[in-house]
Amino acid sequence: MAHTPTHPTNTDEPTIGRLVADASRDISTLISKEIELAKSELKVSVQAGGIGLAMFAAAGFVAVLAIIMLSVAIAYFIHWAGLGLHWSFLIVFAFYLLVAGLLAFIGIKKVKQVRAPQKAIHQGKEIPRALKGKA
Repeated sequence: MAHTPTHPTNTDEPTIGRLVADASRDISTLISKEIELAKSELKVSVQAGGIGLAMFAAAGFVAVLAIIMLSVAIAYFIHWAGLGLHWSFLIVFAFYLLVAGLLAFIGIKKVKQVRAPQKAIHQGKEIPRALKGKA
């Protein structure tokens, strides 16, 4: 005699536990794929950024060489005007010291103006409250 169940079982409908497990697995997979995508995009961006940074460094180096040549030319122009060559180079040197001092003074004033990002800190403190539904 065959045993027939009194309640029909439907194997097509998953249980809540299985749905939660599937959703958890899918979210985990989605997050890992998003991380892989971000890594590959960052790799390309960092590579381009590195090349750009190297180009800026090379441009800066060439600009320094140009300033040195300009300095020598200015010193020779001053000498050509009738001043001794050693005094001409000292005048150019003193000018650059003056410019460096002025730039340092302005830089110090600007650095003293740096403050903590108050709005961002405030917003960051509001996130836990918003997640709790108190915002």
